[in-house]
Amino acid sequence: MSHDQQSTASQTGKTGKTVIRNIGLLLSGDIERPILRADTIVISDGLIAGVGTATELDLSDAATVIDANGCVVTPGLIDNHVHPAAGDWTPRQNQIGWIDSTLHGGVTTIISAGEAHYPGRPRDIIGVKALGIASQRAFANFRPGGMKIIAGAPVLEPGMTEADFRELADAGVTLIGEVGLGGVKDGPTGRQMIAWARKYGMTSMTHTGGPSIPGSGRIGADVVLEVDADIVAHINGGPTALPDDEIRRICEESPRGLEIVHNGNLRTGLFVLGIAKERNILDRVVLGTDGPAGSGVQPLGILRTICHLASLGDVPTEVAFCFATGNTARVRKLDDRGVVEVGRAADLVFMDQAAGGIGRDFLDSLALGNLPGIGMIMIDGAPCTARSRNTPPAIRMPEIVAA
Repeated sequence: MSHDQQSTASQTGKTGKTVIRNIGLLLSGDIERPILRADTIVISDGLIAGVGTATELDLSDAATVIDANGCVVTPGLIDNHVHPAAGDWTPRQNQIGWIDSTLHGGVTTIISAGEAHYPGRPRDIIGVKALGIASQRAFANFRPGGMKIIAGAPVLEPGMTEADFRELADAGVTLIGEVGLGGVKDGPTGRQMIAWARKYGMTSMTHTGGPSIPGSGRIGADVVLEVDADIVAHINGGPTALPDDEIRRICEESPRGLEIVHNGNLRTGLFVLGIAKERNILDRVVLGTDGPAGSGVQPLGILRTICHLASLGDVPTEVAFCFATGNTARVRKLDDRGVVEVGRAADLVFMDQAAGGIGRDFLDSLALGNLPGIGMIMIDGAPCTARSRNTPPAIRMPEIVAA
């Protein structure tokens, strides 16, 4: 178990056996089979130990029993694009508690796209590495509400060498921040540095679109394609989107992940989704908020983006959930989460159709644009919240019936 996983285990207190029964609908997070024909999950020491029906699983000797009461269970959502700085405070919005509030939006893992809003962010190479290592260490130990925070995403600066990336990887850094937020904005330099990062097991992103913060610049299709980072960050603009012809080039010529963000251009996001459907590459679509940023903090940003894409983009609701779960886990090489299957972390969200809204059921309600209600969130098999303070009330709610 990694240091990152150990910290989460200690905070969420994952012990013993838990049985979740009477699940009305189980979304897997796996785009190849987004709905599982199962009504029961067995959890052992924070990991999923069984998925199936109550009649075929061993439900004996459970320390905790949760009755889902017919509600929906999904993997914990993953926000692929956040900008953490110092603890649960964002200097960009001068707001406290945004990570804990994001947890109440069903997000159980957030991934840094660079600590770009850190006050006085260093630009020299020693400072860049120091901030990356310090952020990775700090957020491995600090988990508001149990949230899993993968941080320490150095923003590339000219003069970095292969030895710098080896040093970062040896120190535990697994991410590279958006290429283009720092001094590196050209294709050849970016491509070389991303190749070094990939050699040492790091995943990376390329800023896409117009400038966002002071010091950033326009990164168009030519640079995005040449840099060849693992994820085309905010392909729908962060916040300014590229022209459609450049967007199409990126989608058709790059084999990498295509990130649609809440804080981007919704029309362009739907345009990207349309291309992904045409080319049968929906498995490359991932979701982020790109917050905290100038557009604010969005605790429900991932859920809202799922609803937007399902209601306006003509993709099934269960597939849209995969964009923020299994797809992201695969692209980010997080094989311990993101999908409901034996051996993965029991990061789960209990939700249902919001009371009083339109739609025949949960899937239909979201396809018509309504947010769901969240009744419970689990991380590593331990309940971290009861009813979400940010979503509307759900028709059905889970309850702990034995412990």
